[in-house]
Amino acid sequence: MNAVPRLSIGLPVYNGEKYLAEALDALLGQTYADFELIISDNASTDGTERICREYLARDPRIRYIRQPVNVGASPNHNIVFTESRGELFKWASYDDLYARDLLERCIEALDEHPDAVLCHSWSAIIDEAGDIVAKVGYPLTTDSPDPVERFRSLLFDVGGDDDYGVVRADVLRQTALNESFYHADRTIVAEIALHGRFLHVPASLFFRRDHPDSALRSNRTVRSWCGNLDPRRRKHSTIRLLAEYPLGYVRMLFRAPLTGGQRVRCLWQLVRWMTSRAVPPSMRRQDTPVEQVSEVVSVSRVVAGQSGRIA
Repeated sequence: MNAVPRLSIGLPVYNGEKYLAEALDALLGQTYADFELIISDNASTDGTERICREYLARDPRIRYIRQPVNVGASPNHNIVFTESRGELFKWASYDDLYARDLLERCIEALDEHPDAVLCHSWSAIIDEAGDIVAKVGYPLTTDSPDPVERFRSLLFDVGGDDDYGVVRADVLRQTALNESFYHADRTIVAEIALHGRFLHVPASLFFRRDHPDSALRSNRTVRSWCGNLDPRRRKHSTIRLLAEYPLGYVRMLFRAPLTGGQRVRCLWQLVRWMTSRAVPPSMRRQDTPVEQVSEVVSVSRVVAGQSGRIA
């Protein structure tokens, strides 16, 4: 590894002992090795600290930070980025898994296309046992050279896990990073897309785990979800948390490097999107498009670089 690694991986974690070691093995076993792995432990109360310190003693690429109190998921995500040094950055989750060549193939694609700002792969969903149970579709047009089209697609189309892609750090520094209103994970991806197009490796190399203890399943209301993002949000009303979502889009449009004409066109797309939200939820397409696999595949074979990858 170079003195200053080219890639920084940020892994925020809270009470992740059940899946953390498996995720660390998948990251540290990547074919691309010039990276630092920054772990921010959000005052975990289980065995997370012990696991992190065991891996810290084994691999010099790891930097471990322990928060004295639970600062919330959003600040914890931002901490690992502000601590990073690489020209490229990737957020990683303690419960997801990664094929061995995910980083290598994403970085190769970014090197071949300097106009692109982010690269990820296709995704698949795994269960608690780590078996691949579904492929995730990607209908978005984030590869368009037109920032207005990329913005439109991210507003109206559903799918993808681009917040876990490899992104150019200088672009990420120009964004608001992770905020804590409802659906703030969507606004940060949209803001990155206003800076440049996205690339996707055409293979399922990222494995998103669906399990009962996930934040999505554990926080079913708007206030609960936002309180998980930042504990200070628990005192805010649901109306405020929802209203800040479209306002987040407006603010980013005036931060982004757009021409006047592009900004006006993006604002029009935002008006169209807000109008469409008046449609009853039962009439909207809200779910990420998934396709059940015909045969359950053990992701451990894919992570180990053996047969079983689904294209």
